[in-house]
Amino acid sequence: MGKANEQKIHARDVLSVFWSHIFRYKKRVFFMLFLIAFANAVDVLVPIFYKRFFDLLSGDLSAGTETVSHLLVATILIVAAIHGLEWVSWRTASLISTWFQPRLIADLEQTSLSYLHEHSYQFFSNNFAGSLVRKVHRLGRAFENFADQIEFAFTPLSVTLIGNLVVLFTRSHMLAGILFVWVILFLSLNLLYATWKLKYDFKSSDIDSQAGGVLADSITNAITVKTFTGRVFENGIFREVTERMRRAQMFTWRLGEYMDAFQSAFMFVIEFVIMYVAVQLWQKGILTIGDFALIQGLLLGIFFKIWDFGRSIRHLFTALAEADEMVQILRAPREIVDARHAKELQVQTGRIEFKNVTFSFNKTRRVLNKMNMVIKPKEKVALVGPSGAGKSTIIKLLFRFYDLEAGQIIIGNQDIARVTQESLRRNIALVPQEPILFHRSVMENIRYGRREATDEEVMEAARKAHAHEFIEELPQGYGTFVGERGVKLSGGERQRVAIARAILKNAPILVLDEATSSLDSESESLIQEALTELMRDKTTIVIAHRLSTIMKMDRIIVIQKGKVADSGTHEELLTKDEGIYKKLWEIQAGGFIQ
Repeated sequence: MGKANEQKIHARDVLSVFWSHIFRYKKRVFFMLFLIAFANAVDVLVPIFYKRFFDLLSGDLSAGTETVSHLLVATILIVAAIHGLEWVSWRTASLISTWFQPRLIADLEQTSLSYLHEHSYQFFSNNFAGSLVRKVHRLGRAFENFADQIEFAFTPLSVTLIGNLVVLFTRSHMLAGILFVWVILFLSLNLLYATWKLKYDFKSSDIDSQAGGVLADSITNAITVKTFTGRVFENGIFREVTERMRRAQMFTWRLGEYMDAFQSAFMFVIEFVIMYVAVQLWQKGILTIGDFALIQGLLLGIFFKIWDFGRSIRHLFTALAEADEMVQILRAPREIVDARHAKELQVQTGRIEFKNVTFSFNKTRRVLNKMNMVIKPKEKVALVGPSGAGKSTIIKLLFRFYDLEAGQIIIGNQDIARVTQESLRRNIALVPQEPILFHRSVMENIRYGRREATDEEVMEAARKAHAHEFIEELPQGYGTFVGERGVKLSGGERQRVAIARAILKNAPILVLDEATSSLDSESESLIQEALTELMRDKTTIVIAHRLSTIMKMDRIIVIQKGKVADSGTHEELLTKDEGIYKKLWEIQAGGFIQ
């Protein structure tokens, strides 16, 4: 029941999102709906001429000076002309629809992706990529379903019901009144049923999203599944969620069948009642033989359209249920937003200061506690410390993936909370521990660092990262696609592509998060030279567990329990007998390159 109540609120949100996109094409849309309404309006005239046709045959009309046969032919020609006009209107409306709907679907999906990318780091940590992909596509599919119901069900139904009732009213107030009451009951029962069924549509939609997420997660980790012989286990997880989806679908489909059975019986009843009353009126001379053809034509027209209403109202609510998940994401406030009147970050010196920074992921896990740290302009510093000390969190906060609980992070003389996120991240280059590449060419992946770069600049960056050699040996060289998440490349190759991307970006602030962790000793010695060049004249922050890689840093900052525990050069820290750094060094002793 809670879901149904939620939908009463969310339906307005869904319709608002749809309308905001429809409004761009409002003239074409209104013209299309006018043509559909016009086609159904002229279709209402057909039973009137069939009444005239059968009245002529029965001799109830006086032909005057014209022969009956000529009048019959003329009537048929009029009906044919009406159908021709109806055909032209429908075809034109359908052509507009085929132009309009794909554009709206594309617009909605583009809006969805754009807004998704504005959500925070935490948002993507908490949501399956596959589930988000499915929600984006389902929003487009939901609009297609919604538009189909408006264009081809509700608009024709509205015009047909009004037109047919008006025509019948001109022949018999009683018959029109009976049919009007039946129509109100029929539509009301369908609407109540669809509203009641909504909670089950939501449940089915939710399970469908879960199934998509499980499927995407399993396929994304296909290598892990093979390595740990998890095929049967993964099949079991997916079987469980698809079985729940099967039960939910079977239940909702059976409900639909029960409603169809009820509708059929309801239609049989009104047809019997109308025809029975019509016979009584015919006996009194109120109706003619042709009126029976008129009544049958009107009833069939209403039945055809109103039967679709029974399904269409359910399709409409299903569309709203399917669109709701993505619309709620579009309506959800972004967790990290630019401050009002945020300015562009101007990195003049590259000085970075953490001032009384406090941050927690949740109430029970405080990561940084009033941490203070200053990194001088163009200084090369390394962050070391035990796992969980907060080193990676410092980097995430520097990129403003999260907002602080308290304190400030200042670059130059600007608080990063007061500058635009785009300008902040544009001035920081990152080489992560586990680079994830796009399923695009090597050239495109490196160029992502500076998307306007020429091919020659991309290749030069690759040479500096010592990636050019292995790239040239790939099947299509720089045009080789690297596979999803870069799986066609080795860990070291992915790392060098990431380093080339950072070299190409050439940002004034550089962050290296275990940047050589995936490299063998020979590759690491080559890349250390590239990193030395990359770090030149840049403020650099390095996170490394292998302490041999940070010995030549200007300063090493030791992080423990969310605070700066110590700092100094490699030699200075080793002189402190009780220092954390010396203990870490002694644990790793024996494997260093002096």
